[in-house]
Order: sequence, then structure tokens, then C-alpha cells
Amino acid sequence: MFSPVRPPARRISALFASVALVLAATGCGGGTGGGSATGKVTSITALDYYTDATEHSQWGKLLTACGKGVGVKVEHTSVPGASLVPKVLQRASSRTLPDLLMLDNPDLQQIAQTGALTPLDEYGIDSSGFAEGILSTGTYQRKVYGLAPTVSTVALVYNKDMLAEAGVAVPRTWDELKAAAAKLTRPGRYGMAVDANATFEGTWQFLPFLWSNGGDEKQLDTPQAAQALQLWVDLVKSGSMSKSVLNWTQADVHDQFVAGKAAMMVNGPWRIPALNQAKNLHWAVAPVPVPRAGQAPVTPLGGEVWTVPQTGSKARQEKAAQVLACLNDSKNMLNLAEQYFTVPSRTAVASQYAEQVPSMAAFVKSAEGARARTRELGVKWPKAATGIYTAIQSALTGEQTPEEALKDAQRIATGS
Repeated sequence: MFSPVRPPARRISALFASVALVLAATGCGGGTGGGSATGKVTSITALDYYTDATEHSQWGKLLTACGKGVGVKVEHTSVPGASLVPKVLQRASSRTLPDLLMLDNPDLQQIAQTGALTPLDEYGIDSSGFAEGILSTGTYQRKVYGLAPTVSTVALVYNKDMLAEAGVAVPRTWDELKAAAAKLTRPGRYGMAVDANATFEGTWQFLPFLWSNGGDEKQLDTPQAAQALQLWVDLVKSGSMSKSVLNWTQADVHDQFVAGKAAMMVNGPWRIPALNQAKNLHWAVAPVPVPRAGQAPVTPLGGEVWTVPQTGSKARQEKAAQVLACLNDSKNMLNLAEQYFTVPSRTAVASQYAEQVPSMAAFVKSAEGARARTRELGVKWPKAATGIYTAIQSALTGEQTPEEALKDAQRIATGS
């Protein structure tokens, strides 16, 4: 999922047999309401941004399996992520939208605002059991327009051997993080690593620190926001975090950690397959440290939502909704999570998954209280995100104090 931090292509080759079994057992699509007697509809179209050849093929097979369960052929097309929203907006104006549309969750607000999407309650789709924050990623003006089978977020990944050798406990608070990072730092190794680059990825990694301290994207120049940014400044100034974080991507952060050049990092569960393959690397996951003991971190939600566009054909929309319901079936959620190392969107399924896959437990726990980035600002979120990563760059390079940088960030966010 690129939200806006889409991890590398995820593999689901072992999924389709289990999907077929689930479809056979559940009928997959029974979550839709009446009016689904649409025998004339034999095919529907689906659009996403899975352009990687293998990933496109695998998602095509998954959509085919769900389509078969409800009696339609799904014609699957993928476009590059950067061109998906412009293409959707263009096709909306020409009334040629696909029947089933996948969107990166921060983009849903913009598309729903145009009237191009249909509310899912029109089809009686079951959205019960979703965590509140997860459900909000597909919500616009109190109506649910999209559902995500699984989601993702970030947590603290740490090298167990390095912490044990240094006699360092897993940090739970900011003070503990600074102390642990300092003790873990030595020639050739930093205690902590984050992605602080000048993109939405940098903003994404900073949000747990901003939100957990009571900061808010509606007003960026607050003491709470400045305290969060000061934490990152302190880590860099003390030498506990490399100045190169200003240019690192999340993939770079992962590479530093695997190479033993960072003892701890903030990253997502999409890194777990590669971490599992690293020889002699003993790692574990904990929640992102919080300002004060006893708090729970507030992290951002990544993931794609599936939607039913307004195509003018109620019959085709009904069939598309049935396929969407299939993708969000509880059993399919679990299968997808197991293959992708993501978090099932229904809380009960996520809890079951955390028991089965302990390395995902911290991500599952964090997702319970995680937030959609568009929750407060809706379509105005990208301007705030730009302001945030610009402030991070200015503060970490020493060009401005956190307070000064965040005043500029607020001006960027408001366009003033």
C-alpha cells in the first residue's frame, strides 16, 4: 500500500486456492442487499495501481476468484499510482468510470467529493466490526464509500542482540528513546533511524510523534508539534540519529537496520519478509515510543480502499458491490493479512491474526487507535503534509528552530 508510502509489491501466490475455498464456503457477496438479481451482467471492470507484472497478475486472479463467486468476469486494469487519480477524474467527467475502483485511502476524499462514488450502504455491505479509524479511511461526510480488507501502520523495530548487549530495555517513552538511542550509538552504528525525507513518506513517519503528543494538522505551529519535532532534532544533534535521515526512504532505513548500522528504526510490517530472510538478525517489534508512560501511540493508517463508482448502471454497481464484499469477507481478510503482513480491518480478525503471527502484534495493537490522515482536513490534507515535511527538513538541517519551521509549515498548509 502506498498511503503515501506504498511498500514493495506484495506476493499472494498462495492465496488463491484459499480464496476459492472461502468463496465456495461463504458464497462471498452475501453481504449485499436486495436488487442483486442482475442476470444480464456477465462482466465488470476493475481499476487499481498494481502495475508490477507479478502483482498485477496475482490481483487479477484474486478479483477473478471473487467475481466467479458472484457470477461475473472481472476485467482488471492497472495504471501507475501517480496517474490513477488524474485518470479517475478524467473518466468521471466523461462518465466512463470502472465498475470497481481501488484508491489509496488518502485519495478517497477527493474522489468522493466529485460525486463519482456511491455510498456502500446502498448495497447493504457489512462494515461491522471495523476499527473506527480504519472505517474512517473510506468515509466522506459521514458516509462510507470505501472499505479496506487490510491496513498498515508503523511501529518500532529493534535489534534484540544489540539492546541486550548494551543492557538497554525497549524504550516506551521519548525520554527512554533518547537514552536508549544514545547508549546504542557507537562508531559505524546509530541508535535510531527514521525516514525524514522531503516527501509524504517523511510526514508519514513523523505523524506518530506529532499525534501522540497532542499535535494536530489543523494547527501546526503549536507547542505540542514543536516538542515532537524537537525530539527528532535532539536525536540528530546528539549523534544518535544520522543526518542522512533527511534523504533516506523507508527502504533505506530498512537497509541500514539490516546492515547493523542502526539498532532501532521506525518502519512498517511490509518489511517483515525481508527481515525474516536476513541471516543472524534477531529483531522484534514494539509500539512507537510515546511522550509519557501509559499513553498509547497514535499512528497513521496506510492501505487501499475498494469503492463502487457511479457508472449509471445499477445492475453493474450491484455486482461490483458484491465483489467488494467478497474482498472484505473476514476469512479473506485473514488470508490477505497472512500473505501480505498487513492488519485485518475487522478488530476480531486482527486479534486472531496477532495471536497467530506474534511479529505483527505491535502493528495490530497500534492499528486499533490509528488515524486516517484525511480525518481532520479532508481534501486539504496534502498541503498540510507538504508543510510538515518541509518543516522537518528545515529543523533537522538547523536552518530554523522547530517553532520557526512549523510557523512556515502552517503557512504552507493554509496557503497564506
